[in-house]
Amino acid sequence: KYKRSDLFLHEINSEFVNELDYYLRVTKKCNNNTTVKYVKLFKKIIGLALAHRWLEKNPFLNYKQKSKEVEREFLLEHELKAIEEKEYKILRLQQVKDVFIFCCYTGLAYVDVAKLSKDNIVLGIDGNKWIKQNRTKTETRSSIPILPAAEAILDKYTNDPYCVAHSKILPMSSNQKMNAYLKEIADLCGITKNCTMHLARHTFATTVTLTNGVSLESVSRMLGHKAGYIQTNHRFQEFARFSETDYLLRNILSELDSQIARRLRFKATTIKGKKVIILLRQLFDEIIPLMPFKTVVKFNNLRVPLAIIRHFGIELKKAAA
Repeated sequence: KYKRSDLFLHEINSEFVNELDYYLRVTKKCNNNTTVKYVKLFKKIIGLALAHRWLEKNPFLNYKQKSKEVEREFLLEHELKAIEEKEYKILRLQQVKDVFIFCCYTGLAYVDVAKLSKDNIVLGIDGNKWIKQNRTKTETRSSIPILPAAEAILDKYTNDPYCVAHSKILPMSSNQKMNAYLKEIADLCGITKNCTMHLARHTFATTVTLTNGVSLESVSRMLGHKAGYIQTNHRFQEFARFSETDYLLRNILSELDSQIARRLRFKATTIKGKKVIILLRQLFDEIIPLMPFKTVVKFNNLRVPLAIIRHFGIELKKAAA
């Protein structure tokens, strides 16, 4: 429209702001949150101009747009294992899988694992290997214990020709290519979630750590979050609530008598079976208030936490048939 590469500040008005929003959404096909993010960055520049009185009128005065809440996905334990244990005949898929699994067990973002060097791997006071690195996004120091699965991947590529030649810890492609290859891997494993490199970070925060009893504060420090992140980020708190409840539930299930656990695999047709249902009803009455409603399903006229379904697998679904 303007046929110019730049504009004077006094030419920026509310009409320009609305046209910029429309251009990003329609011409560039950006989604709502991406559009709002770009416009907010521009708004900061305008704020600076207003503070210095380079502009007399705020062009954003009537502009109202909000980011939409996006539900962050993460891999459940069986999905993580499916990718981890799958054998891939194509080398590029095998390498991308290894990097992805490494990120799942360390919580590193793509940019951080791409610049990871041997200097970042140190021996901790506990005698185990740790990753000590400043997170690129926040410059916050993160200390991450290297779990056996992650260490096995590091050992695998110690003498890899590509890694040695390029002074890399792992064979890295561009983020775009790796995300595209991860979609192929997800299809091969029957996973319908949108697998990206950042999904690995969410998986580390939930399935690998919080679900296994690691404290929220420890996870936040390992992820390199800024101070106060836990208190201000509601999505991270929701992850924690779900994961801690799932951890509690698994502990309770592990303490159930093995005979009761076996009974759960079949319809309760005996007196003992009825006792099982009574026990379950008492258990669920205590657990359900702690869990998000969406994780509760119907089974034999009981509202059953989804974690139970995952724990006993297909046998419980057959029992409900």
